Amino acid sequence: MDHKKVLKKYPNRRLYDTDQSAYVTLEDVAKMIKDGVQIEVIDLKTNQDVTAFILSQIIMERAKKNNALLPVSLLHLIIRFGEDVLNDFFEKYLERIIDSYLYYKNNMEEQFTSYLEMGMDLSKRTEKNVKKMTPFHYFWDHTSSEKEKNK
Repeated sequence: MDHKKVLKKYPNRRLYDTDQSAYVTLEDVAKMIKDGVQIEVIDLKTNQDVTAFILSQIIMERAKKNNALLPVSLLHLIIRFGEDVLNDFFEKYLERIIDSYLYYKNNMEEQFTSYLEMGMDLSKRTEKNVKKMTPFHYFWDHTSSEKEKNK
């Protein structure tokens, strides 16, 4: 359902949906984006693209409600090193990192779900794999020998 929608930003900070001929709120815009709509916002007075500003406004409003957006340590780094160093990172890498994270997260969830649907006993498999991990090797060997003694 990915499609593009152009919104007009009026000088009074109101946003106008040209497709629906209606004013929309920042919450409405956030919902559109969640539904897969690509948003573009054009300032009616200057005819400039102000999409990044409006989307940042949505994020900041949500951060204000939750009293956090980013970890404090990261905010300190952003302030300390300014736009020059971090702008490059945000433009080139952040989107790729988030895309990769979501791809692998979805992959793992699908794999786990398929294992559950197949009725696999993951506890035995996990125990077998954890035993092979050297930091836990002593623990498993020790536990196994204790069980043997108690029989």
